[in-house]
Amino acid sequence: MRAPSGILRHFFLTLLALWLSLGLSPAPASADTRVALVIGNGAYVSTAQLPNPSHDAEDVAASLKRSGFEVFQGIDLRQADMQDLTIRFARAASRADVAMFYYSGHAMQYNGVNYLMPVDAVLTDEADLKRFVRVDDIVNDLQQAKNLRILVLDSCRDNPLAETLKRSAGSTRAASIGRGLSKVEAPRGTIVSFSTQSGQVAADGIGRNSPYTTAFLKHIEEPQEIGDVFRDISSDVYDSSGKTQLPELSLSIIGKFYLNGPVTVAPAAPQAAPKADPCAAAEAHWKAAEGIGTLGAFEDHLARFPNCIFATLAKARIEGLKQKVALAPSGNARTTGSKDFDGSWDVTLNCPASGKAQGFTRPLVATVTNGVFHAEVQGPGGVNRLEIDGQIPADGKTTLSARGTTGASTYTLNNLAPGSPYAFTVDAQFDRTRGSGKRNEARACNLVFVKR
Repeated sequence: MRAPSGILRHFFLTLLALWLSLGLSPAPASADTRVALVIGNGAYVSTAQLPNPSHDAEDVAASLKRSGFEVFQGIDLRQADMQDLTIRFARAASRADVAMFYYSGHAMQYNGVNYLMPVDAVLTDEADLKRFVRVDDIVNDLQQAKNLRILVLDSCRDNPLAETLKRSAGSTRAASIGRGLSKVEAPRGTIVSFSTQSGQVAADGIGRNSPYTTAFLKHIEEPQEIGDVFRDISSDVYDSSGKTQLPELSLSIIGKFYLNGPVTVAPAAPQAAPKADPCAAAEAHWKAAEGIGTLGAFEDHLARFPNCIFATLAKARIEGLKQKVALAPSGNARTTGSKDFDGSWDVTLNCPASGKAQGFTRPLVATVTNGVFHAEVQGPGGVNRLEIDGQIPADGKTTLSARGTTGASTYTLNNLAPGSPYAFTVDAQFDRTRGSGKRNEARACNLVFVKR
């Protein structure tokens, strides 16, 4: 027999009033399903042991649990255990809204592929790399999560086993063994954070946690948008390391997401492209400016990147150079070149083959202002970029400094991936009598590839 609806409604209202009078409230519904795999490998059998990873993994796992993650945790995992845990994580990620992978321990890159190292792994030749876990496979597992994927690698440490592999690989293939890790571009809906830049080595630190994990633990539970959280982590590491370690951060997320605080803001329409990071090229340009060292180079950097990380340093260098000019006694050589060559120039860069580097010829449009030469070409997608700077004295004979990144096929004999940095010098002779178009040809290049 069914009770009248009025009686049922009165019953439920009475129950709710009693519930609230006792100070009870319904448990909040989980906004999303979150899973994380946290691994800390430090007790290596065949190479240097690391003191931090076990502590890093314990503390990160505890932090993520407080943020609502189901955590798969592994410390000092052997090959079989590491593979088993990554398989379990892959299955859980396929049912999750948010998936995170955090790893602290030894890793290495070979032929542009990043590998994570179990504690029982040995590395006598290329075949032993099959005992490692490929980062590409982890990225693929993360992509199964519906909304947000996060890859964190606190593993850019110096790996002594890489030297063993270099010796077994021989001089030809040894060039494929890079320093640190190679860059991983974040697929859509993904955040990728390395403890330092690709091709660089991170510090272990002297405390319980590594410098990167210390910053990670400081910020990951803050009620900030997730992109801001990882930017704050990178900034903390850079400052605490005395500006020597800058984490590699790649974000490709649409809309906003909060691990703590506001739940999820509806993403923008799929066709909307993410905003370009105005500071993405700031560090590469700063290195080029420092290599040139002129007032014009630093002023150019400040004009291009006024709100980025090296702007303060650029202002200091500019002020210092201006003070030197002001204090210099009359009769000293000018800090700029000869104004006789000021104007626009059509330049043909003609670089012969040098060692394994292929020769090339490239036309450029340049400007000379107050005797300071500048030319640049920006290829699509940030690759095949080239910038040339320098001063031109009164006789027109000079050596220019050039920096750039390789294109899709340039310097393939050097095993450099597209977008890899390189530098060279250009011996040039400027002649202001060669026609109204001010055409000039720089005929000699001394190529120097920048080790990442």
